[in-house]
Amino acid sequence: MTDGLESIHPADAVELYLEGRDDAAAETIEAHDYRLRAFVAWCDEEGITDLTNLSGRDLYAYRVWRREGGYSGEELKTVTLRGDMATIRAFLRFCADIDAVRGDLYDQVPLPTTDSGGDVSDSTLDPEHAIDILDYLGKFEYASRRHVIVLMLWHTGCRAGELRALDLGDLDLEGDRPRAEGPAVHFVHRPPSTPLKNGQNGERWNAINGHVAGVLADFIDGPREDVQDDEGRDPLVTTRNGRVAVSTIRDTLYRVTRPCWRGEPCPHDYDPDTCEFTTYGSMSRCPSARSPHDVRSGRVTAHRLGDEDRALVSDRMDASEEVLDKHYDRRSHRQRAEQRRDHFEL
Repeated sequence: MTDGLESIHPADAVELYLEGRDDAAAETIEAHDYRLRAFVAWCDEEGITDLTNLSGRDLYAYRVWRREGGYSGEELKTVTLRGDMATIRAFLRFCADIDAVRGDLYDQVPLPTTDSGGDVSDSTLDPEHAIDILDYLGKFEYASRRHVIVLMLWHTGCRAGELRALDLGDLDLEGDRPRAEGPAVHFVHRPPSTPLKNGQNGERWNAINGHVAGVLADFIDGPREDVQDDEGRDPLVTTRNGRVAVSTIRDTLYRVTRPCWRGEPCPHDYDPDTCEFTTYGSMSRCPSARSPHDVRSGRVTAHRLGDEDRALVSDRMDASEEVLDKHYDRRSHRQRAEQRRDHFEL
């Protein structure tokens, strides 16, 4: 053991780190949990059972392992790898605080550099694809948990953690509350179990249309598991064990965004009978699979294609106009040009 440091297994240190992150939103914890599970898996492969032995050379080896597909099974884009290594850096800073690694080790984490715009993912859910999925769910899985998850993410543009945080009492499906002109849902910051990403600043009412309100009402009266969470609250989206997890919401999107799930031909020429991406745990690796973040970017793109007011979209999505433009708007250069055509005399 290195002088002044206390021995600890990587998995134990990760558990302590995650337990101490009560300042972070649920979706942030989910992301850190996944990235650090990858790190623990690498430590197991390398026989590293004590973090006090971790070196800067090890960190470079881990970066290469992740970049080339370690744990995920596919090569990582630079923006994804940078996020992965940034989490490792934050984790090692914590480990230094508990005397598990050298105090300066976190500074040796090799963060990949990106070109201008390279910190922005270009993955998204095409608006037409989203509508096709919702049409399918509305026909074959009406008012199911899957239907509600996809419908709410698409219609409101909310984050997965915000959907998870909704309680039955946050719904006004009749639109009969004071100053209401129609149905709406209320996103409320309730730490530590269901915080919003931007805290109380992220609290807002989002209007929904009659169709969405009807689906929610039928879900609540039908297949919704009538259970409470650990705090005695009544979540909107539930499992038999209580409030739905962000990972379950994410897995739902991975499943339904694959064309083969709806019986459509595979655009990647895989055989559905033998394709590994059809099995649970591997669906996220399908090239067609999309995440809740992709739904959010697709929703922003649809708003922008509709020439809707940027300030109103910003309020609804709880993100600045600058962030929406940089991280979520996926209109092509040609689409932008065609939209500008209507505003200029050519």
